[in-house]
Amino acid sequence: MSMIELWHCPDARSFRVLWALEELGLPYKLHLMPFPPRVRQPAYLEINPLGTIPAMQDGATFMTESAAIVQYLATRHAPNDLVIQPDHPTYGAWLNWLHFGEATLTFPQTLVLRYRQLEPGRAEHVADDYAKWFMSRLRHVDRALAEDDYLCLGRFTAADISVGYALLLAEQLKLSGRFTPAIQAYWARLKSRPAFLAAKLAQKHDLSEPLSS
Repeated sequence: MSMIELWHCPDARSFRVLWALEELGLPYKLHLMPFPPRVRQPAYLEINPLGTIPAMQDGATFMTESAAIVQYLATRHAPNDLVIQPDHPTYGAWLNWLHFGEATLTFPQTLVLRYRQLEPGRAEHVADDYAKWFMSRLRHVDRALAEDDYLCLGRFTAADISVGYALLLAEQLKLSGRFTPAIQAYWARLKSRPAFLAAKLAQKHDLSEPLSS
């Protein structure tokens, strides 16, 4: 069996995949790159012509969407605690949260990242608008946490990895000060997990420090 390869930038969307690999205890080869790799490591375009992060190779399977890769890993290596099976009543909710983390929560944050950190001075009003958008969408997570410690079945699953990454990015973007008490407690639970800490250690870096090319 070939080893899974992950092309990753510290604390970028690819962190979801790295975290899932650690949760599942799967062996992997990590290719650590500066952000954005299409600019700072142009050879990466030979691996992923899109220039986006992540990229994952698992034998003949090549994928570039972080939430989809987490779903792929969890289901391909089932049974495990990250996955909920299709015949379970909460399977639809699990899938929805898994993709909510990227499509609904991370998308507005990318514009905050772009116009606050990567291209400051161009469109701060856009960053402010999308920060508000992110916080309004986060209320859905807050409501879910009113009944449970986690998003599905009262236990940690891949859905929490997807949404948890959005909270990691929010912390890097200095939005975490607006978290409700329930989300603050949830985020504290997530980032204290051994696999989360192992993923942080594996990348040996975070967005608050520049990565030399």
